Amino acid sequence: MVRKATVHDADAIVELIMLAMGDLPYKFVATKDKVIATALLKRFVTQTGNQYSLSNIFVDEQDQKVVGAINAYDGGEIERLRKPFFDYICKNFHKGGFEMELESESGEFYIDTVAVDPRHQGKGIGKNLILEIINYAKDLGFKKVGLLVSNPDAKRLYEKIGFTKVGSRNLLGNTHEHLVYHIN
Repeated sequence: MVRKATVHDADAIVELIMLAMGDLPYKFVATKDKVIATALLKRFVTQTGNQYSLSNIFVDEQDQKVVGAINAYDGGEIERLRKPFFDYICKNFHKGGFEMELESESGEFYIDTVAVDPRHQGKGIGKNLILEIINYAKDLGFKKVGLLVSNPDAKRLYEKIGFTKVGSRNLLGNTHEHLVYHIN
């Protein structure tokens, strides 16, 4: 069952975000310490007004356990949503500042992260989360949903749903394909 996230989901959501982001959380905290990276994400998942906030997250719950999560928001708000997070990491981990390219754009409802517990992959959970976001974006009046992808398996799923490549973007030294789903 897909639903809006609550504070009770925070620990599971953080684990799923860590899974989706690969090495990116460690770049945020300038260390390979999982405890520190996890604590950073939990801090922001449980706060409002930032890109990782629970208010931007839907989860899939099976047998009273969160097995999937998707984080998405108005792409035109990325700088405002990112500011508290970047201010914090610059103050605490990157004294010289931290620069990261914009990953979304105005007019696009942006999927930041989507992840499914590996034990539950292949059951349609990721697809259901993405379809929920497409419907949510449509209800908000958006005409397109965008995301960045570098994982070939994830890209195939997005393309099956109807996403198409519109370009490429670099994000912290890695090239990602920019895919968009056009809402009718």
